[in-house]
This record gives sequence, C-alpha cells and structure tokens, in this order.
Amino acid sequence: MNILVTGGGGYIGSFMVKALLERGDNVSVIDNFERGYKDAVDPRAQIIEGDLLDKTFVASVFNNSSFDAIIHFAGLISVAESMREPGMYFESNIMGALNLIDYIKEKNTKFIFSSTAAVYGNPVKLPIPEDHPKNPTSPYGVSKLMVEDMLNWYNQIYGLPFIALRYFNASGAALDGSMGERHNPESHIIPIAINAVIDNKEFHVYGTSYDTPDGTCVRDYIHVNDLIDAHLLALDKMSEKSHASYNVGTGIGYSNKDVISMVEKIADKKLQVVEDEKRSGDPDSLIADPTMIKSDLGFEPKHSSLETIVSSAYKWHTKNRTS
Repeated sequence: MNILVTGGGGYIGSFMVKALLERGDNVSVIDNFERGYKDAVDPRAQIIEGDLLDKTFVASVFNNSSFDAIIHFAGLISVAESMREPGMYFESNIMGALNLIDYIKEKNTKFIFSSTAAVYGNPVKLPIPEDHPKNPTSPYGVSKLMVEDMLNWYNQIYGLPFIALRYFNASGAALDGSMGERHNPESHIIPIAINAVIDNKEFHVYGTSYDTPDGTCVRDYIHVNDLIDAHLLALDKMSEKSHASYNVGTGIGYSNKDVISMVEKIADKKLQVVEDEKRSGDPDSLIADPTMIKSDLGFEPKHSSLETIVSSAYKWHTKNRTS
C-alpha cells in the first residue's frame, strides 16, 4: 500500500513509519519538524516537509501523489500547554486536519486519526466505553473531539472512510532501546520522571488531592508497540466505507505515585519528589474499556505492563539524553 503518515517525525509517528516499512508498504511522511525530528524518520521513507495549515502545500502533495491510506498524527499534544495557548491548539489540530480531509473527501482514501481519551473529560463511569459522554476539560481534548465530529460528518456526506483511535497514555520505547519518546517541550510523566532520576533533579507531582485511591491522577498506559499494532489492525480491517472510533488502552490504571515507584525500582534510585498544585484540565482518572477494539479488530496488548513500559523507556533515555 501507498501510505501517508503525517507527523512522521514525532514519537508515535516514527514508530508507525518503521512498522509500515518493515511490512513492505511504501511510506511518505509529512512533517514541518517544528516539534518532530528528521533523524527519527526511517531513511527508507520519503519526507515531504511542509505545514498542513498551508492549503497550497496540501494541494501540491495530492497533485503529485496518490495514497491508499493516511495515518494522521500531526498536531499538538499537551493538555497543560493547551490551557495556556488554546488558539494555537484550535488552529493546529482542527485546521490542519480539516485542510487534509477536505482535500481527500471524495477519494475513498482510508483515514486513521490519532485521537485521545481526553475527549471524555472527567468520566462518569470507569472503565470508559466508546459511547461514554464526551465532555473534554481542555482545549486539547476539544480540538480532538472536533476533528472526530468533522470526520463523522465527512463520512456521512462524502463517504470518507475513517477510524479514530482514542489513545490513553502512549508510553514506553523500543524494547532494545533503539527508538523512544522525544518531545520538545516534554510533557509526559514517564520521560520526565526518568530524566529527573538520571540527572538528580526534582520531580514535580501536580496534585495529590484527586478523587483517586492515593490522591494522584490515574491513567491507563499503553506501550507504543501495542499502539502501533492497533493502527495496523485498523488499517488492514478497514473497508472503504468503514467508520468507527476505538479506545486503545489496557483497562488497567496506574497512579502517578505508581509510576514514581516503578521508575525508582527500574533506576534503583530515589526520586526527589516535590508536590505541586493541580494542573488545569487534568481529569482524575482515565481508564479504557478496550472491549470493542479487542472484539472488532482482535487487538491484544502484549507489552503494556508498567514494568515493561518504564524499563524500555529507561533503556532509551539512558542511551539518548533528552534533558
């Protein structure tokens, strides 16, 4: 298949590109590399450098190439940053996706969208099923939900085939330490904690009074390798007129304190923990109900124990300093 990966220089995108190439697909990558990295892109892929906010650029891509499928990762990902810069998130995440899907709306190109559990907001039931009410608590979550809404309308009006994958907490690294998580700025707890313990720096826990067993946020962590498997299953089982949204998680939640304990275990070293105020927009608990993706796509996480996630990430970060 000829596949276009947007945001292929990012964390999950770079893993996706490698997996597609290894199974024999032809892969092109769109990235503006403002937050992604050229050296993260497998050299066998074609790089098309540019910005999805530029309609002329988008038109030129599709005038020169045709694709069987698009996997759309490009966008901004930080809840905290979206609370400070909401306009930037609405523009990047919504308009970038709109420019892309509006151009391919009648081409029957398969479209897989990188969505998020943040569309649910503070859940009224746990674990969270796909039909749970959508009440995002951050501009980031709103921006992702808006793209899902757009995709539903474009499917209804134009027949655009899509699957939205609602990630819970993507995490971990290649098991051999060859690839891993690299964000600038970094906003995810596991790499921040690992870098803090390696560098003997303070690690800040934002909030200890959440409505959870130990007072810290609880999240469902999914290893990046398992997340990639979910995309491959979605791609292979998607008919031209498919449209669906799936949770990608394990159904198991770990608190921030659980993460701290596991980082200390793997590093064999104590973190210098500082308790801080809650961050705006952070739900108490987000735990997936993955029943539907397991039933429909045959998805089964293989690498998503917290120990495997943290140990693989620790191996990557000790080899590739990101602080």
